[in-house]
Amino acid sequence: MDTLLQFFSSVPTLVWIILGFLVGSGILMYPITLIVASNMVYNATLRRTSPEKWGRVPSFPEDPDSMKMDGLGMEWAEAHRDAMKEVHVVRDGVNLYGEYYDFGHKRAVMILSGRTESLRYGYFFAIPYAEAGWNILVVDPRAHGKSDGEFNTVGFEESLDDIAWVKHLRDCHGVEQVIFHGICIGAAGGVYALTNPDCPDVVKGLVTEGMFPNFGESMKNHLIERKKMMWGLYPLIRGCMRRHTGHSMDYGPIDVIHRLEVPLLMLHSKEDPYSTPPYAQKLFDLAGTPEKRLVWFEHGRHSMLRITDTERYDTAVKEFVGQFDTALHI
Repeated sequence: MDTLLQFFSSVPTLVWIILGFLVGSGILMYPITLIVASNMVYNATLRRTSPEKWGRVPSFPEDPDSMKMDGLGMEWAEAHRDAMKEVHVVRDGVNLYGEYYDFGHKRAVMILSGRTESLRYGYFFAIPYAEAGWNILVVDPRAHGKSDGEFNTVGFEESLDDIAWVKHLRDCHGVEQVIFHGICIGAAGGVYALTNPDCPDVVKGLVTEGMFPNFGESMKNHLIERKKMMWGLYPLIRGCMRRHTGHSMDYGPIDVIHRLEVPLLMLHSKEDPYSTPPYAQKLFDLAGTPEKRLVWFEHGRHSMLRITDTERYDTAVKEFVGQFDTALHI
């Protein structure tokens, strides 16, 4: 002990001052770094910070699969421009825009896109439904494309927008059956809408791809993958969302899916790193509807199942929608 005291006594005072400054600065800078990082992550992932962000252009032009999806979708849309009507609704003061492809049916599928994606993304997923005899509604979610809004609320406000669109289809276009096809956040919005008492009963089914239990789990997995999982960062990102939107990342489809009553088709990849397979199975098990099916894909990235195995994907979709044919005597 005496030797240790002698050592400390022998260290010049200036050295202790410098060490104290460095340690103190580190302790102070860490929370500041966390606060700055959390705001940067939140603004990058869930806030539209310029009109150009999340517009009607491909979100990942550097990704070959994304560009192939975009190309095939654009080919489909261009081939059916004569059936397209531009549509518009307003909810809670927010202008929302979309395109309705009217092929003369009394039923329609609404494509609910994920984060960063505009209505253009929905073209690719519309193809099997159009082939099966359904009209198509693709929309710019709030804060995307031509729609107003600053924040992506990971399905919460979007679900109320979805309900407004369904009422538009029913009241303005005479649609008697609607199916939601939701990808990632779009899937969450579909679940929230269908478990909301205000959802019109014309919504008869739900198809999901890459549905997460809550967005917090997905966010954590994104941070881990990108090696940004600093201690304390996620709670601050969660706090940003609560502060800006009033919604929680810790609440999600897993908390409400037991109330789902319409037929459900879940499409999920065993390789999904964000909406992990164990949670997908749990969501399926908890789903309240007795009419449900979970189709596993051995391979496929998050939101990339249809481009990975188009034939199997489209077969599952067409088998699912086939059950609604007799209701309209088709």
